[in-house]
Amino acid sequence: MIPLNPLEHQNAVKTLYSKCVGQICQKHDITRMELDILLFLANNPCFDTASDIVEMRYLSKSQVSASVKLLEARGYLRKEYAEDNRKTVHLTICDTASDIVADGKEAQERFLAVMVEGIPQEELESMRRCMCRILENIDRYLKSDCGTKKEEEKNV
Repeated sequence: MIPLNPLEHQNAVKTLYSKCVGQICQKHDITRMELDILLFLANNPCFDTASDIVEMRYLSKSQVSASVKLLEARGYLRKEYAEDNRKTVHLTICDTASDIVADGKEAQERFLAVMVEGIPQEELESMRRCMCRILENIDRYLKSDCGTKKEEEKNV
């Protein structure tokens, strides 16, 4: 049996997702990054800052910042400050983006349906638990100095 190596299949997953959401980007004349930001905010209401997006999605600050500016300029996002904290900008999706978000969520549902077709519910739950553990492991490793130290040791 061939061992499971998610890296060998990540391009297939990315390609499928791009196919599902690409039509939404064309329909609404927005970039993939802009759609990803809107959907992240819609799907994760407790994470509503650009820093949250950068940290949770592992995206570059410059790309997120540029896309947030464009979304704000087009009236799809609004920046707000909490009364007690004038430093942190919270992002709110405007009503003008509701069709984009609805279409995007529908595309995400279609993507997921294709991925899990024919897999029993109990196996899906097991997969969900395993993926949570895998992502926790990745996050912990990337936030530690382990990866950096090993790379530095190789170069010495």
